[in-house]
Amino acid sequence: MSTRVRILGTGLIGTSVGLALSRQGYDVTLWDPSPTAMGLARDLGAGRLATAADDAPGAEPEVVVVAAPPDVAGAVVAESLSRWPHAVVTDVASVKSAVLQTVRASGSDLSRYVGSHPMAGRERSGAVAARSDLFDGRAWVVVPHDGADPAAVTLVARLATDAGAALVTQMSPQAHDDAVAAVSHLPQLAASLVAAQLRGMSQEAVEIAGQGLRDVTRIAASEPGLWTQILAGNAASVRDVLVRLQGDLSRVVEALDQVAAGGSEGALEVLARTISNGNAGHALIPGKHGAVPTAYGIVSVVVPDTPGNLARLLVDVGDIGVNLEDLRLDHGLGQPFGIAEVAVVPSAAESLAAELVRRGWRLHG
Repeated sequence: MSTRVRILGTGLIGTSVGLALSRQGYDVTLWDPSPTAMGLARDLGAGRLATAADDAPGAEPEVVVVAAPPDVAGAVVAESLSRWPHAVVTDVASVKSAVLQTVRASGSDLSRYVGSHPMAGRERSGAVAARSDLFDGRAWVVVPHDGADPAAVTLVARLATDAGAALVTQMSPQAHDDAVAAVSHLPQLAASLVAAQLRGMSQEAVEIAGQGLRDVTRIAASEPGLWTQILAGNAASVRDVLVRLQGDLSRVVEALDQVAAGGSEGALEVLARTISNGNAGHALIPGKHGAVPTAYGIVSVVVPDTPGNLARLLVDVGDIGVNLEDLRLDHGLGQPFGIAEVAVVPSAAESLAAELVRRGWRLHG
């Protein structure tokens, strides 16, 4: 018999969880305070709408997934533990200590509560942006507390694996919040702050932006309301990492002040060390499928900006017998072409480049 899962909240993450678990044969029922959002999630295939019959003895959910906004997730978890006294309850909020604090204060049965956090998302929000493969190849953090039932922890970990997560790891609530402050919340703030510097600049100035600006600011289009809740919910940990960043920025500003004033003794070392430390940090980011970071060979190909050309390039790479490790597109300013940076294992780069030229492609650089 399939595991019965109730999902409370049918936004991007809740609907994606429903889609992922439904494809694995889970019996998923849905609820959301918005009938429209709930109906859309159903129509997309994330599950069926919960009815009174689904709460009858023997039919009630075995697992409840709370996909509510961070500022109300704790209250919804507490209510769920009371409403379904035999169900394991997890939440997928991106902050964990604040949720646990609310649940603990409610006097609920904490043994059946296990927090979790899928490290996946999109710049778009709502059920319409949901995907059944959103968690494929992603990490999913299971966040048990000291009083959690080991069987409940195992069940939540299995749910994460069945949803497609490639890495399921366990952290304490505080360790989780400290980690995401650095690897998730700080990048969002940095992207937003960099993008905000573009306000007031002339269109002519913004138009000369290269791929670097697009890379750094990609997530700056995120939803302000949700991120206000996330940052407020993890305020202490985010503040700590920002203070460290502030110290680094202050040293860079001091070095630039010194250079601008005509002196460079010691200042150039600060600038060089800043970039070097960034190199070292970047090298720690996991590579493809969570593996050890790999330095790929890059073959830059000029792709005419007309229908079918990018697809033709990818087909040619496949026909040549080279595995595509990554792909990045950079559009030429005012030019009817783009540059496709094809990442492959270093040993394949030279032969791929030669074969692409033989097939009529023009390389860049």
